[in-house]
Amino acid sequence: MSATIDKLVHATAAGNQVRLMAAITTELVGEACRRHGTSPTASVALGRVLTGGLLLGSGLKDLEKITVQFHCEGPIGNIIAQSDSSGGVRGYVSNPEADVTRLNGRGKFDVRALVSGGTMYVTRDAGFEIGLMKEAYQGSVPIVSGEIGEDFAYYLAKSEQINSAVSLGVLMTVDADEQTEDWGSRPEFPIERLKVAVAGGYIVQMMPSAEEELIRDIERVVREAPSVTEMIRAGLNPYEILSTALGDLNISPLDETEPKFYCQCSRERALHIISALGRAEVEDMLAKDNGAELTCHFCNERYQIRGDELSTLLRDSSME
Repeated sequence: MSATIDKLVHATAAGNQVRLMAAITTELVGEACRRHGTSPTASVALGRVLTGGLLLGSGLKDLEKITVQFHCEGPIGNIIAQSDSSGGVRGYVSNPEADVTRLNGRGKFDVRALVSGGTMYVTRDAGFEIGLMKEAYQGSVPIVSGEIGEDFAYYLAKSEQINSAVSLGVLMTVDADEQTEDWGSRPEFPIERLKVAVAGGYIVQMMPSAEEELIRDIERVVREAPSVTEMIRAGLNPYEILSTALGDLNISPLDETEPKFYCQCSRERALHIISALGRAEVEDMLAKDNGAELTCHFCNERYQIRGDELSTLLRDSSME
């Protein structure tokens, strides 16, 4: 039986030679995929990026946020995830209906076929939302795998010079009220009835002080560990996932939180965006449609703006 509560944890191991992050993200990934109406393969791709972005940004300080962008050459277009210091994460794909009808050689959804090549960008900034215009840091690397987890590991090694093992997974199954078989075991089952069953991942990072023998041992045990979706589906919590993945390595827990799908959009922000378009544009909206509609890319929330609200904006003498 799989765990049902999303959780994000931090830990260290081997006398602080190893830094660890692990998360169960089933609920937040399911919420994101439901909001965006993603196809099964796009759901797996989005879920992996959301989880990776959450883990990558899990050490953020107040007011900081991190944005992970996969600018893909494949049919999915872009995959974007943004996380903050409180464990909130949001994201979307450019083409949520993109899908592939085949499974890969391991009987899994062929995310690589949707992603193909391209570039992975990671942007870190602080205080932009409240007007602190600090210069953002952006790193980028080529998409070398398309399986997402391997691309996160490549980014950490090349852009941040941190040797890391990254495991990200999303398992899709049919409705739990009807069946619980994996998609790979029933390839003829209608894909429209698939949903996110479990999702999560972990990152194992070697600190500069890590001994070579320790690094080799960790590489071996992580390579032989069960998949992260297998462990979550078996009911393991994030600490147990790390313990299983790292074998007999002693783990020291640090902290934990409950991550969530969270978007900063609101009706007030939608009105602010409309007012920034200028008086002539707002007058045109009022005259032609007696209102406006805005959709947030990150969460797919739609805001219907009434004509009287546009009139109120126009009465604001500060509008140009």
